[in-house]
Amino acid sequence: MPPHALVTGASAGLGTLFCEALARQGKPLVIVARREERLAAVAADLRQRFGVTVVPIAMDLASADAPVTLFARLAEQDIIIDTLINNAGFGARGAFDAIDLSVQTEMVDLNCRGLMALCHLALPGMIARGDGAILNLASVAAFLPGPYMSTYYATKAFVLSLSQALHEEVKHKGVRVSALCPGPTETEFAAVAGLGNSKLFATNVANAADVVRDGMAALQANRAVAVSGLSNRIAVAALRFAPRGFARRTAMRLQKARG
Repeated sequence: MPPHALVTGASAGLGTLFCEALARQGKPLVIVARREERLAAVAADLRQRFGVTVVPIAMDLASADAPVTLFARLAEQDIIIDTLINNAGFGARGAFDAIDLSVQTEMVDLNCRGLMALCHLALPGMIARGDGAILNLASVAAFLPGPYMSTYYATKAFVLSLSQALHEEVKHKGVRVSALCPGPTETEFAAVAGLGNSKLFATNVANAADVVRDGMAALQANRAVAVSGLSNRIAVAALRFAPRGFARRTAMRLQKARG
């Protein structure tokens, strides 16, 4: 059985587009998300359009034992993962003290702990074979604190830092690790996070297909960090020279509702 690519958060948005990009290359897929019906529909569509093997697994990766359970199921089916797209994640807008603790804990569990665990489970096999690739979805939010989305911004800083460290650890072992950092993008994320009416999503919202293209290119080139979109690259570069207080206040203004 040929090695598979594992894509998390595969039932919508960037996740589905990453699946399509890999399927277009003829890559067998394992796709994971919570919504079983949507996941099954994505799997059926990919099989029909691209003729690839697709293994859908409905699972909540925020659960503590989910990553280990997932890899145990893959081992039972003799499925080897040589490409991991850690796309699953979510955000929530609001004052830190007003967002329910369970929501913020789940965000950390999914965005950070689950992603870290999947990297830890996938890497040994990749290193042993001398071949593999991991793309972790960070964000331009990773480069600064984000008042009124404080936990989300912090989780993406974790993803960016972890990805860069892993990149250095394994780049001479045949394994590529990249962090993709998009800005506001046309997906379900804004609605789930409550950002639909924010200043952040008022202008310069990226096309999801362009973000996926940038991510796949970064992984192919083994770039440690890929900021998607010219305006986002300029903004991230400018942050190196901006006073931290100014950056914090700018981020806070962008979370506010338009008008």
